[in-house]
Amino acid sequence: MSETMPKIYIVDDEASVRRALVRLLAAHGHCAIPFSSANDFFAAVDPDSEPACLLLDLEMPGVNGIALQQMLREKLPIIILTGHADVPLTVVAMQAGAMDFLLKPVSDTVLLAAVARGCEVAMQRHARRDELRQLNARVDRLTPREREVMAWVVTGRLNKQVACELGTVEKTIKAHRARVMRKLEVTSLPELVRIADKIGLAAIDEGRPPH
Repeated sequence: MSETMPKIYIVDDEASVRRALVRLLAAHGHCAIPFSSANDFFAAVDPDSEPACLLLDLEMPGVNGIALQQMLREKLPIIILTGHADVPLTVVAMQAGAMDFLLKPVSDTVLLAAVARGCEVAMQRHARRDELRQLNARVDRLTPREREVMAWVVTGRLNKQVACELGTVEKTIKAHRARVMRKLEVTSLPELVRIADKIGLAAIDEGRPPH
């Protein structure tokens, strides 16, 4: 099995269901890790640490599946397993971000297809989180003044306009801009704009007229 292959967490209070799912998933090369409750899952798992997806039973004692979904939000792709085709419950689960809603007993083919989709999404989300961590590490190298200059530069303003806004001279802005580009390891304005967008850098009020 590939070291980067997502883990499959199973949260279901029925031991027989957990055993059957682990056997099926292991037979198809997955690393399946079962939990009997949401509390056990949270005590053992950091959902941000590695790619994974979750097979989740909705109706459990204590913290139920819907509550667990709401706690996790976008951290893991979630496949709901339930023994009851409750339409309102289905709607709530899908609105809470479930990828799939499967009715027990579910065929191996349907379940494995859902897991494959979940693994693909897990890898994509993990890659995005990893990229964001790397970008934030670069941005942390910037001084407060360099961040301020960057926020103006990514609006498309010229160096002399930024200098006027910040009460300094164009030469100083050019120096700050060069340091920002070097620290962020980019060579063009479009690359800088993409980084600002990805990290959610506070934008300068576009309604404010440049000088």
